[in-house]
Amino acid sequence: MEIEFLGTGTSTGVPQLRCQCHVCRSSDPRDKRLRQSVIVRTDGKCILIDCGPDFRQQILRASDDRLDALLITHIHYDHVGGLDDLRPYAFNPFPIYGKHDVLDALRRHQLRYCFGEKRYPGSPKFTLHEVDNEPFDCCGIEVRPIPIVHNIPILGYRIGDAAYITDCKTIADRQVEDLHGTRVLIINALRREPHPTHLSLDQALGIIARVKPERAFLVHFSHDMGLHAEVNATLPTGVSIAHDGLIINV
Repeated sequence: MEIEFLGTGTSTGVPQLRCQCHVCRSSDPRDKRLRQSVIVRTDGKCILIDCGPDFRQQILRASDDRLDALLITHIHYDHVGGLDDLRPYAFNPFPIYGKHDVLDALRRHQLRYCFGEKRYPGSPKFTLHEVDNEPFDCCGIEVRPIPIVHNIPILGYRIGDAAYITDCKTIADRQVEDLHGTRVLIINALRREPHPTHLSLDQALGIIARVKPERAFLVHFSHDMGLHAEVNATLPTGVSIAHDGLIINV
């Protein structure tokens, strides 16, 4: 399995607009963070997780632009704002997987012009697949949803030996148990200080210590976290900060 980090930033991205802090002015390319998204490549399939407003820029830069399906963690704009840019992949129906509330919002509001009898000419063709908390088949790949809480109930995903969690604030003991045996854990850490809807650095490290993966990668950073090089040097063995364009093998 190969995972490519298309974006590792929070909803504002880094640099943040109109900010002149030392992180936003950094010349280190690892401090330039588009909105959060990854591609998982396994068994000949390419699965995109989340499709934010930077998707077009991200897929143009990606090492391989093939896509077979999309998994959505939740409906917030920074995770679904790029869906219309999937048009080149959706001449034939392109599969999207997500919770009922996510798919309902796509049908009724965000992508209403893609559905119904009077579909807008040239709009992408999607097939929507509702998932709950049970494992499901995505293009022949078993995917295990990981229920977590942001400011709303959302999903992380486990695919084989890798697990992907973003925008988490709390995770139940049962879900931590479901993550045991994970070789690679990708998890959000917004900043050092506590936040009402996202894990802080210490909270994310606490979950990593409970799961005990071989490697962990921190994502969904804001500029408040600090410089990549400085923060990365303080992390425990086996824990790293992901950066845009990073490719890892599992």
